Amino acid sequence: MGSPKQSSTSRTARIEEMRRAEKARERRTRIITVAASVVVVAGLVAGGVVLVQSQSDDDGGSSASGSSKNSGQFDTGKDGVRKWKGTLGRDHVTKAVDYPVSPPVGGDHNPVWMNCNGDVYTDEINNTNAVHSLEHGAVWVTHNADADKADVDALAAKVKKTPYTLMSPVDDQQDPIMLTAWGHQRTVTGADDPDVDAFLQKFVQGAQTPEPGAACTNGLSK
Repeated sequence: MGSPKQSSTSRTARIEEMRRAEKARERRTRIITVAASVVVVAGLVAGGVVLVQSQSDDDGGSSASGSSKNSGQFDTGKDGVRKWKGTLGRDHVTKAVDYPVSPPVGGDHNPVWMNCNGDVYTDEINNTNAVHSLEHGAVWVTHNADADKADVDALAAKVKKTPYTLMSPVDDQQDPIMLTAWGHQRTVTGADDPDVDAFLQKFVQGAQTPEPGAACTNGLSK
């Protein structure tokens, strides 16, 4: 049986060992706590960045960026011209806009306009660029696959001779041939319909133009 001195020394050693173990556990706990805090903070920062980016994207023009700003409906006048009664946004956006009608008569649009100095496009063009042309006072002549080729050719010739106009196919429009200005639209029966010249006369750089005299060149050409 060991002496009291040996027992005391052994007990002291065990106590010291227990203290060292406890200190080691405390250090590990502090390290784990700090590491966990860093992870949480990093997650909050990342989440904040994502939220801010998401809000920024929404403010900068989401796919439905124009919906709430383009509320309203058409009111058809005695002359057959449909006038948009409601609001039309005019913000510059870089994403697609969910316009309520096709072709659109206005609303948020791309910062770059389609060239509209009598330009005729044989393929569909981006609505958001064309709407910017409308803001500059252009008339947009559009047709779908049901339009007679002779009418399309005759209208193209007329557009080419008329500054502040552009022409392109719009496959999903409801009528074969349509004319559109900012906030105004009508259907015509063909190239020889007298309403074509009447619409051009009234709306090319007409009173409806938000930015009269703005450029119709040096924009997009396709």
